[in-house]
Amino acid sequence: MDNKPRSSKSAQDLVALYESLDEQARQSLCDFAEYLAATTVPVDKEIPPPAEIPRPDDETVVGAIKRLKATYHMVESMTVFSKASSLMTQHMMNGRDAVEVIDEMEVLFEQAYLELTDD
Repeated sequence: MDNKPRSSKSAQDLVALYESLDEQARQSLCDFAEYLAATTVPVDKEIPPPAEIPRPDDETVVGAIKRLKATYHMVESMTVFSKASSLMTQHMMNGRDAVEVIDEMEVLFEQAYLELTDD
């Protein structure tokens, strides 16, 4: 591992670093994060409202995912990716109705946004 200074700019960078560590180093990182959280003033994150992007009448499931990612741009895509992928698979492989799948995706993204704003 190189000793170059790193500048982690996102939670994803931090997760990648965490995953590269052994168990003892992971525990140390978590302990340090808890120390920082306990000794600093929390940052108030202003969460913007969802963008108002209307749903087209003939929208595809892939188009819906793109629209919902743009609508709920503040939601980390990994938060909903697994469930959205499962819904898309149900549509593509099992022939589940696109409108029904898109309806569920909209609920999924909205719930992720509401969880984000409840913190």
